[in-house]
Amino acid sequence: MDIVLKAEAPPLRRDTSGGLRIGNSRVLLELVIHAFEEGATPETIAQRYPAATFADIYSVLAYYLRHQEEINVYLVEREQKAEEVRDRIESGQQDLAALRKRLLARRGTIA
Repeated sequence: MDIVLKAEAPPLRRDTSGGLRIGNSRVLLELVIHAFEEGATPETIAQRYPAATFADIYSVLAYYLRHQEEINVYLVEREQKAEEVRDRIESGQQDLAALRKRLLARRGTIA
């Protein structure tokens, strides 16, 4: 019996926000990579994220091990984007103490 060897693309797909998702799940690549880097085994990761298949977890980790530099660039970009979103949210929020004072003033009780 002959085994047919063929190259397979990693089970990754880009979502509308630019994130890479594992297989048909909503599990983000960065979650799997961070868990792996923290010492979690592929089996543990698959248990943590049951929406992603065991085979997809292994495949993605194998891809990561062969392409760490590229994946690390992606991870840095995602962290920068997350930081920008956090900064935008925080800058758009008013001082909560001032908001509390205004709300209490409306109720007629100032604390």
